Amino acid sequence: MHSKKLIVVVGPTAVGKTEVAIRLAEHFHTEIISADSRQIFKELEIGTAKPSRDELSKVPHHFISSHSIRESYDAGTYGRDAIQLIYTLFERLDYLILCGGSGLYVKAVLEGFDEMPEIPPGTREKITEEYKVRGLAWLQSEVKSIDPDYFEVVDINNPHRLIRALELHRAIKMPLHQLRLKKKIEHPFQVVKIGLELKRTELYERIDDRMDNMIAAGLFEEANRFFFNKELNALQTVGYSEIFGYMEGMYNREEAIRLLKRNTRQYAKRQLTWFKKDQEIAWFHPSQIESIISHSEKK
Repeated sequence: MHSKKLIVVVGPTAVGKTEVAIRLAEHFHTEIISADSRQIFKELEIGTAKPSRDELSKVPHHFISSHSIRESYDAGTYGRDAIQLIYTLFERLDYLILCGGSGLYVKAVLEGFDEMPEIPPGTREKITEEYKVRGLAWLQSEVKSIDPDYFEVVDINNPHRLIRALELHRAIKMPLHQLRLKKKIEHPFQVVKIGLELKRTELYERIDDRMDNMIAAGLFEEANRFFFNKELNALQTVGYSEIFGYMEGMYNREEAIRLLKRNTRQYAKRQLTWFKKDQEIAWFHPSQIESIISHSEKK
């Protein structure tokens, strides 16, 4: 196992991770394990920016459209499932590519999570009632004050995840990121971490262009199909919640599009902040594929 190598490709949304991961997988004759918290859902296609059918046909992908939005699935469960798959695949492969922008999913694989403690009855219900009265801004402020590290990576427009962080803090008086990272897994295989980045103006242009393409491909229509399921955790996220607000009459279509682009840019910024803290990540422009391959081979 010591000769096996897991190449981890991370970075903000729309930076070009999928293309780089496929190029790496083709070069190393291997497969890709997705570390994206939304692409696992089989019902969601357009709003999750899944690899295209052509991209999926080039190399085998795992954890793409593998679960239902109605399933309870979190980073800890993903980490355990992904690690088990990695060990299985390493029985016949020397390299594997782990690719995604979900920081907690990547950490779940590389470091592991502690088991979540039992929450006293009524804790979540009380926070939910407070949220209904005080609103999302209050919930964001509470989580930011008690756990700024987690706030940097969490989807701040997803009330379910914010409520989860707040209930854990109220129950055990400990930030979520500390609880989850007390015990770090030591893997026998090698890990190479690759980060992809662009100049901010270029990244934001790509985000806006991608969103325009998603809308043209039917993003509003896709969100409409799931309107009556909007309370599901999988749908309380950037790309859907903004459209649900439009459908509820909170603002017009133009404002929904502005919010879609703004919130996606904010999410990309939080992703970069999270990954930049990891000093083991080597950063490249997504076009530097030969340098990325060389670094992966030498490391």
